[in-house]
Amino acid sequence: MVIEIHAEFQRQWYNCLMAPLYYIIWKEGKYYVSQCLNVDVSSFGESRKEAIENLNEAVALYREDDSSLSHEMIEQPEIISVPQENA
Repeated sequence: MVIEIHAEFQRQWYNCLMAPLYYIIWKEGKYYVSQCLNVDVSSFGESRKEAIENLNEAVALYREDDSSLSHEMIEQPEIISVPQENA
């Protein structure tokens, strides 16, 4: 029984690791900020490419540290724009 549970956990974890990652990138001052929408990790760089590379590294480090936790797959995330009222 323990082997079956362990094998199922490994399968779920592997599927989570292989799931596509979704990033959002924007320019803030002279830097590009990148944020992973799957996990609460962000980074930045002086170019879009550098911001993405830095975020890839940050997410990899997060996954190393977070390997003992279970993860929930978000099937179809929706990004919405919410208008702000002028104060």
